[in-house]
Amino acid sequence: MRSSIRTLLRVATACLATATLGACAAQSGGAGTQGSVQARLAEVALRTGNSAGAVRLADRALTARADDTRALLVRGEAYTRLGELDAADKDFTRVLAARPDAVAALIGLGRLRLADDPAAAAALFRRALDHAPGESVALNDLGIALDLQGQHAAAEHAYRRALLLRPDLTAARVNLALSLALGGQGAAAVAMLRPVASAPKADAKLREDYAAVLTMAGEHAQAQAILSADMPASQASAELDAIAAGVPAVQR
Repeated sequence: MRSSIRTLLRVATACLATATLGACAAQSGGAGTQGSVQARLAEVALRTGNSAGAVRLADRALTARADDTRALLVRGEAYTRLGELDAADKDFTRVLAARPDAVAALIGLGRLRLADDPAAAAALFRRALDHAPGESVALNDLGIALDLQGQHAAAEHAYRRALLLRPDLTAARVNLALSLALGGQGAAAVAMLRPVASAPKADAKLREDYAAVLTMAGEHAQAQAILSADMPASQASAELDAIAAGVPAVQR
């Protein structure tokens, strides 16, 4: 489990690698070139979880055509997933130098700023929304940036807008519940997450998020019981203690 409040909030990674990335790449032109073929193969590799393979294929595309925006977007996201954040930053920045309206690059760069500069991240997500007002991924990530600045009411609004656009966006639902809990609305947070966390298809990650919300709502025993189903009781206790310790510092 991710034991700090900062790392509980979820970015919607799968969405960036599919719809958002594809839409921006489609704006980049170059259809029919060998580079764009390799870039599309790189995108497929990224979608299937092969980040290293995506980098290799994007490299080939960029060797054929150095300004292949699709390849730069895919490689930037692949580098992000591999933890090579400086390289990802350079690729997204190159895309934005050529196409300031590239939504996927704005989102990708914003995510790189989340940990150290959430205000700068929020500005990038807002720029993405200027170009694509209905982009649920950007709304979700804007909510994260606002939560990290303690602006929970504004964050909740962003998550709710994302869910209006995409009711199935689990990341936004989880983040909204966490944001409500961080803002002192524990009962509402628990009520929001309980149905999805209790569903048969819920995975361990979702149960962990629910346990975190329960902890922030003061339901420690129930959180312990849920988390202990997926890990040793001693580890569950340590994780929940870390969450509980972080809550007062971020609550309104």
